[in-house]
Amino acid sequence: MLQLTPQSRIFLATEPVDFRKGMDGLVAVCRQVLGDNPLSGAVYVFRNRSGTAIKLLFYDGQGFWLCAKRLSQGRFHWWPRGQDASYRLCARELLVLLWNGHPYQAGMAADWRQLS
Repeated sequence: MLQLTPQSRIFLATEPVDFRKGMDGLVAVCRQVLGDNPLSGAVYVFRNRSGTAIKLLFYDGQGFWLCAKRLSQGRFHWWPRGQDASYRLCARELLVLLWNGHPYQAGMAADWRQLS
């Protein structure tokens, strides 16, 4: 079961991925392209070339989970581009993205933090 918390490590692959890849192919992308260990418990988010689908890959301690969402209409409009192979998201930004929103234009309040 995927449980997102403010402490969740979420990495978005900035380049599109061939969606014919399954779990093993995406694990290889994590290791070879993103330079990260997919067994670390982080959530990895991938997009197809046309921007109509995304996949999430994560390891729960027993095995890998692969979740997919394909839009019935339109495309995912927001996706960061840059020099890095991955982009770090917080949990609430991922939730906005899953609803095909723009995480930085959603007008969310600042993260909760305990006062000292």
